[in-house]
Amino acid sequence: QVQLVESGGGLVQAGGSLRLSCAASGSTFSIKVMAWYRQAPGKQRELVAHISSGGSTNYADSVKGRFTISRDNAKNTVYLQMNSLKPEDTAVYYCNAETYHYPNSWGQGTQVTVSS
Repeated sequence: QVQLVESGGGLVQAGGSLRLSCAASGSTFSIKVMAWYRQAPGKQRELVAHISSGGSTNYADSVKGRFTISRDNAKNTVYLQMNSLKPEDTAVYYCNAETYHYPNSWGQGTQVTVSS
């Protein structure tokens, strides 16, 4: 199994930046893809960005050009750099790991609040 712990959320004004981190532990050798999802109040959880073990990335249209996902394989950590934040980015952000051998893992979530 893989365990995930997120950090880096908080309150920021519109136009500001935050960097989220997600540290993985356990059977990290089996991780295939790591991703960030978010869930705003009253809305379904949505994919924000994902990154493969080879470094290929993909982004939701709503965050393209503003958010950057990256990973440090030596530290088993994935990051989400969020720039030019908007109030509509307000949500709980969750880290997710897709593995070859185990069920997908989720972190506990970290709150991001963007004030206008």
